[in-house]
Amino acid sequence: MSIGIPVGFSDAVLREDYDLPGWGAVYTIGLAVVLEGLALLSLGLVYPWGEVVPQWIPLIGGKFVPRMAAVIPAGIGAALITMIAFSQLLMWDKVDSNSLPLMGPSYAPVLAWGPLLAVVTVAYFIRRGKAAPALS
Repeated sequence: MSIGIPVGFSDAVLREDYDLPGWGAVYTIGLAVVLEGLALLSLGLVYPWGEVVPQWIPLIGGKFVPRMAAVIPAGIGAALITMIAFSQLLMWDKVDSNSLPLMGPSYAPVLAWGPLLAVVTVAYFIRRGKAAPALS
């Protein structure tokens, strides 16, 4: 959408709602980069580097990650992603009727991201337990 690939929205909707072409392209590409980074951070809830900071990171490498330093942002993220994804269901009616059969299914997996992140966050919280050492 940001680089001109048709995704089912009319030119009027792209101009009015997304400022495309224009600054909306910078925003949507930047948003995609930020969201991808946050998605990759969620891997810390299931990989060892989410419990102990990797050695190669200066100053804090090898130290334990405080449990709540991962759980609180992940929980907030899960709630926000769920709200945002489900709110976008209301936008699907602005998609051209010829493209609607493709748009809905292509975004449907995003609806699972927030709830699944919440499940992984709870699992991380339980796995780490109360005895996990704090970052010192």
